[in-house]
Amino acid sequence: MSRTSFWGGAVILALVVAACGGGTEPSTTVDNGDSGASTSTTEEPDTSTTSQADEGEFDVDGPVEPPPLEDASFSDSTNIDHEFLPLTPGSQLVLDGVTLEDDEEIPHQIVYTVSDLTKVIGGVEGVVSYILDYSDGELAEAEIAFFAQDDDGNVWHLGEYPEEYEEGEFVAAPAWVHGAEGAKAGIQMPADLEPGTGSWPQGWGPAVEWSDRARVFEVDSQTCVPAGCYEDVLIIDENSLDEPTFFQVKYYAPGVGNIQVGWKGNDPSGEDLGLLEHNMLDEEQMAEIREAVLALEASAYEHNEAYATTEPIQVP
Repeated sequence: MSRTSFWGGAVILALVVAACGGGTEPSTTVDNGDSGASTSTTEEPDTSTTSQADEGEFDVDGPVEPPPLEDASFSDSTNIDHEFLPLTPGSQLVLDGVTLEDDEEIPHQIVYTVSDLTKVIGGVEGVVSYILDYSDGELAEAEIAFFAQDDDGNVWHLGEYPEEYEEGEFVAAPAWVHGAEGAKAGIQMPADLEPGTGSWPQGWGPAVEWSDRARVFEVDSQTCVPAGCYEDVLIIDENSLDEPTFFQVKYYAPGVGNIQVGWKGNDPSGEDLGLLEHNMLDEEQMAEIREAVLALEASAYEHNEAYATTEPIQVP
């Protein structure tokens, strides 16, 4: 499963665990309105949507593969203004917390930046996001990912190129891009979001066993993270066809995007992450992001045959 999945310290962990039910049950943190203090409430998960995942079974309650990209209309594809996934150039989310590794909590941070660069994949122009993933202070992965919004308001995931590192050295690049090696774009965030409507594929990359799926767990929730407290939060459960027995739980705040990540099930490397900063970059910072994105793409053309079939990123 993708771990962008879109974060360390005991205080941050305590906040996130309070909102995620300790990694086993989703919960919400509600402002009591008295003195700024918060109380944590935990709700039992709706097992009707998990399809017996805890027993090691997974009934795919939706299409296995995404709908055809060519059936959608894209008249303004790079204007991604979805309420829960706004991809505004210059927006940057910093999420901080921990990941489990052999039952040890490892500091983990993700820096997610929306660039002002675009890339055409499958005839659709998409926005380029730049994601840095740090484990225990070291860069573990750098990634460029591509998204477009159709005329119905659905946000599509067109593909991604991640580079994985160990001790600063390149080790792998499990990329998938629509149209190469059987890969198909999927819907990252539907326009219509209601609980109980089944799961959907967020993309399909068979060459690298990428089969992430999502379903709506809850709407109109509340949660608190280090950056503050949020209302009207959307909670989505994600898993994949090859990891059916655990879920990544992602919280989305309107007008902001992904503010929190938790987990449930028997995830051996569960993430507890919360929004630490929400920044808007200035022109000098954006120039640095452009340079970094273009350098990563140059490496992509060198290391990955699937990516080498794509058109170069477009610079404004």
